[in-house]
Amino acid sequence: MVNVAMDSLTAKILARASGRDRVEVGETVVATVDKVMIHDVTGPITLDLIDNLNARIPKPESLYIFLDHYSPSPSIPASGIHRRFRIFARTNGVINFFDVGEGVCHQVMVEGIVKPGEVVVGADSHTTTYGALAAFSTGIGSSEAAYAILTGRLWFKVPEPLYVRLDGALPSYASGKDIILSVLGILGQEGANYKALEFAGPGLRTLSMSDRLTVANMSVECGAKNAIFPLDEVTLDYVREFNTPIDLSSLSYLRTAKVESPHLTLDLSTLEPMVAKPHSPANVAPVPSVEGVSIDAAFIGSCTNGRYEDLLAAARILKGRRVSKDVRLIVTPASKRVLMRALQDGLIKMLLDAGAVVTPPSCGACFGGHLGVVGDDEVIISSSNRNFVGRMGSPKAKIYLASPVTVAASALEGCVTDPRRYLG
Repeated sequence: MVNVAMDSLTAKILARASGRDRVEVGETVVATVDKVMIHDVTGPITLDLIDNLNARIPKPESLYIFLDHYSPSPSIPASGIHRRFRIFARTNGVINFFDVGEGVCHQVMVEGIVKPGEVVVGADSHTTTYGALAAFSTGIGSSEAAYAILTGRLWFKVPEPLYVRLDGALPSYASGKDIILSVLGILGQEGANYKALEFAGPGLRTLSMSDRLTVANMSVECGAKNAIFPLDEVTLDYVREFNTPIDLSSLSYLRTAKVESPHLTLDLSTLEPMVAKPHSPANVAPVPSVEGVSIDAAFIGSCTNGRYEDLLAAARILKGRRVSKDVRLIVTPASKRVLMRALQDGLIKMLLDAGAVVTPPSCGACFGGHLGVVGDDEVIISSSNRNFVGRMGSPKAKIYLASPVTVAASALEGCVTDPRRYLG
């Protein structure tokens, strides 16, 4: 039987951050926090608490502030919130301030900021994304964020690991989105409540960092406290891309753990294109079982699937074709870096030529704030992470979640479509 306390990468990181040799699953530890992230939706409460205490931020360099949800501002109240953040950053010496147009917090944070082995918290549930880089990262409340900013520490109950073994290799039509939707379909919305989803197995070799980020991002949808991938060559190659300085001699403990008794095993070679039907990310089915459902809109973007690789995959399907006249396709790059690369490589022209609307880097339509809000009785297929009632606009709308290639194929046909017919 697996010794969960010894084999868990999550437990090992929390032990080091707590100044301990080891910690036990279920115990509460006080750990040093390396980085704290807040944004323009949850962050105002954090600022209120700090201002009310009239407190000084001891390490402003560890705080990361993003204006990404309402970006650019769609209203006077949002503009007021943005102004407050700008003033707060200036007066408190916060150098890591990302104004409108820089991109979604979770994407920018993995572009050379988060390092393997770090403890990173954010006032947003999808902070679990950074676990793809072999870090412990988790979402926290706005008040907890204020505490972490002011003290540099936070308490955590060491989560029980839930080991997921990945075998085989991903088919050409599948991606990280199909992996995590398959996992959610098995575990359900509460199947990993306050557990650490820890990924292992030979199938990891076939997963790009983009795939891993998608999987880690959506792990919270089954209740996971965090998700984590081991430190391997895929991680190191990605970190080197940003010239991020790391001390490999101190990170050997993050290498793949030998997990003899996984809780869940997934054969990647057998995966089909998957879709989450309304109104839960865990209401999962193979795309062919819902093929033909008419759609009004399609969205490619968000912290889940707005990366360069996602735009590239969609562009390959859309190149030389036109989006259905009955569908509006909205594409929102997840960061300025993603947008610039897509421009240089001609992807944006391909998308525009196909009839897509390309917006500035931001959260965009994902959370129903602006840049693509859906109306009453509309149906949208989206590469984002949640399809709750009212998530992308009207509570009367229906949201289907799928990979970028499935979204692109569906936009062409005007209905939910299996992407394999466009991928050979």
